[in-house]
Amino acid sequence: DKATDPSIAGENWECIQRFCDQVNTDSEGPLFALRLLAHKIQSPQEGEALHALTVLETCVNNCGDRFHSEMAKFRFLNELIKVLSPKYYGIWSSEKVKSRVVEVIFSWTVWFPQEVKIQDAYQMLKKQGIVKEDPKLPEDKILPPPSPRPQNSIFDTDEEKSKLLARLLKSSHPEDLQAANRLIQSVVKEEQEKSAQVSRRVNAISEVSENVKRMDELLENYRRHELSPADQETLQALLQRCEKLRPLLFRLANEAVADEEALAEILQANDKLSRALGQYRQVVASQ
Repeated sequence: DKATDPSIAGENWECIQRFCDQVNTDSEGPLFALRLLAHKIQSPQEGEALHALTVLETCVNNCGDRFHSEMAKFRFLNELIKVLSPKYYGIWSSEKVKSRVVEVIFSWTVWFPQEVKIQDAYQMLKKQGIVKEDPKLPEDKILPPPSPRPQNSIFDTDEEKSKLLARLLKSSHPEDLQAANRLIQSVVKEEQEKSAQVSRRVNAISEVSENVKRMDELLENYRRHELSPADQETLQALLQRCEKLRPLLFRLANEAVADEEALAEILQANDKLSRALGQYRQVVASQ
């Protein structure tokens, strides 16, 4: 009650920390804490609900795997969804509270990608149109730490950042938590860019393989004078697409210059593409 007191403008960090300590001490702490927090987050008083969301995020930062496990169950996620759904409390929950709830769930999809129920809950909200687009998290938003962190995370390779983050997250000062959040967000941005690069590379290499295979089949029929008008159009479309893939592979190679394995895959795909384009010119010229 003290940690979520709506009559207090700022956060009562001493009470919040004591609440986290109690969660960690009690064997049923995470279960009971989340029941209490769900009730407070659904409060018709905006201040109480916002304070409860801050307590929730601080618990995610400080209360470990037991808390994360309970938090990722539909039993609790459904309580958060009720705050957003017009069938439940969404009709009178304030926009500020609903916005914060969306931010909380979205941030968990980033840091807990292995928790399928969180991913499903967020995607359901998007399909129902309750969430129109992914929120942009503000700098003073407290984000949960990556636990467990994805492999090859920047925190695994940058010991200095890892130690700094751990020190900031243990602090009860709002300034330190904000600094931790900025650090986490910068890491999230780097991780997301790495993931986007991998996705672009995989998609491009896959498309090259599929297009080259199809082009080889059509060129063989072309040699035999067995190409239908529709297939001739398909062959022309493949040619144009393959020509556009070449500069894309060049850009991907520049992105992957520090990754020898990825660069080798891109160069191999480029060789396939060059061979297919050369074969097209040769076959068409001979006819």
